Amino acid sequence: MNDIDDSYQTNYRSITVRTTDGSTINGKVNISPDQRVSELFTQRDVSFIVMVDVVLKDAVGKIRFINKDHIVWVEPEDL
Repeated sequence: MNDIDDSYQTNYRSITVRTTDGSTINGKVNISPDQRVSELFTQRDVSFIVMVDVVLKDAVGKIRFINKDHIVWVEPEDL
C-alpha cells in the first residue's frame, strides 16, 4: 500500500507573496528541476499554489494554499 516513488525529489524555492488584502506571506514552493518560479503563476489549469514553511503574522511553519486570483505580486528569493 506504500507506493512512494523514491525517485521523486523536491526543489523548494523561497518566495514572498503579497495578497490583495495586504498580507505578506513568506514561505517556500516546490518546483520541478526544469521549472521557474514564475511558471507556477502562469499555469491556467491550477488555481492555487501550495506554500510550506509559511511565516504569516503569528503562524510559523504552516502550510497554506493561496488562491492565485488574490496575489498582487511575488518575489522569489535569490539563490
